[in-house]
Amino acid sequence: MSPPDVGPALNRPMITISIMLATIIVAIDGTIANVALPHMQGSLNASSDQITWVLTSFIVATAIATPLTGWVSDRIGAKTLFLASIGGFTLASVLCGIAGSLTEMVVARLLQGVFGAALVPLSQSTLLDINPREKHGSAMAVWGMGVMVGPILGPTLGGWLTDTYDWRWCFFINVPIGAAALFGIWTYIPDNGVRKPTRFDVFGFAMLSLFIGSLQMLLDRGQQNDWFSSGETWVEGVLAFVSLGFFIIHTATKPAGATFFNYRLLMNRNFLTGLLFIFIVGLVLFATRALMPSMLQGLMGYTPYYAGIITAPGGFGTMLAMMIVGRMVGKVDLRLILGVGFFLTGLTLWMMTKYTVETSQIAIIIPGIIQGFGLGLVFVPLSAATFATLAGDLRPDGTSIYSLVRNIGSSIGIATVQALLVSNTQTIHESLVANVAAQAPGMLADTRTVLSLNGEITRQASMIAYIDDFRLMMIMCFLAMPLLLLIKQPKRAARPTQEEEEQLELAALE
Repeated sequence: MSPPDVGPALNRPMITISIMLATIIVAIDGTIANVALPHMQGSLNASSDQITWVLTSFIVATAIATPLTGWVSDRIGAKTLFLASIGGFTLASVLCGIAGSLTEMVVARLLQGVFGAALVPLSQSTLLDINPREKHGSAMAVWGMGVMVGPILGPTLGGWLTDTYDWRWCFFINVPIGAAALFGIWTYIPDNGVRKPTRFDVFGFAMLSLFIGSLQMLLDRGQQNDWFSSGETWVEGVLAFVSLGFFIIHTATKPAGATFFNYRLLMNRNFLTGLLFIFIVGLVLFATRALMPSMLQGLMGYTPYYAGIITAPGGFGTMLAMMIVGRMVGKVDLRLILGVGFFLTGLTLWMMTKYTVETSQIAIIIPGIIQGFGLGLVFVPLSAATFATLAGDLRPDGTSIYSLVRNIGSSIGIATVQALLVSNTQTIHESLVANVAAQAPGMLADTRTVLSLNGEITRQASMIAYIDDFRLMMIMCFLAMPLLLLIKQPKRAARPTQEEEEQLELAALE
């Protein structure tokens, strides 16, 4: 899209609806297939180890392709990239739905990741471009709803589709939505041409892709491979470390404009601070969300569908916060809003440390709603502050890096809490068994009693391990709050005069 803010002649509501439809199906697709994996396993004749490639292939392809968004947008234009991305993603969804083998499914998921990678950063950049600066808060609220609510509602929708119809409908559902988004983008987004293309830095992109791919593979498969006791994990770790080193050296020693990464992004204080915080958001908040389904299903006996029903109200809390905070951005200090959001998130994590295996549904739903509300208070002003002072021509590059850092943060956070969960469960289990053996040795004489007791000890040890994860996330959340002082409050944008709006309108339509 054109860097300047555009005037009122554009059909902003229809543009927003069209690009958000595209964003939502990508955001949902990252989690909708999770609950369907056991059903896919039988249909595709795959082992429990092999079926995880359905998730891994999508994550890795998305991570590698995301940094390309800015460069490709400059080469072919934002509208063309939108059309190609949503068209390719929708077609790949059909291929996922008709896949008859694991190989076909993994290839289709790779295509989904490649085509869908640009949609989230491109939608964010477009919403910033089509709205004047004083409306950026509201624009980011709309964008945030799709990005944040999608992953929350994905498991619920996936569980319902799988139980009611078939797991293949987790992918077929994308077709009508993708078609509507494609029509809207074709009809309402103006074609503003291309920017002056830059030379493609093949070596820089290769090193960055190798780093991202290796890191994502390590994080996604590390727990399954018992981390560094596996040769695969060592290979992935070495590749990630070496490729990152080459990328940094290459970028630092080449002149500006000759590397894949744009130097000008590093000169913007708010953008750099925003990257730090979106990494923390991914690290803490997304990791917490990832723990809830496994806790509800593994310890409390919920089905995947009902586990989704219990966690879904958190999404409504997020939506409510985003509707409110969108109107506050530009009127209230962003750092104050962010502080309240982080505090509410930390408070709910403290509430979660009080969970037991007998915790009632309402005691799970209420903290979820409050945490969702806090997440909404964080996400919208953070997005607005990050791009408030960034030049328009840097937005495609900036939004792609922003999305990439968020995804890496969430991957690291999820891998960390899962690793700690397994490790702490084993340690606590051993401690509880030792205490029982010391205090009631007679209970260990009967085999059936031992088996029953071991099952309950394992359950309680797992619950304590979940609580330890929640406590760690709470501490990290509160420790991040002082870093809010690093964010520079952007100046309020003056509302353009009628004459200025007319000039901006002409510039956008040229």
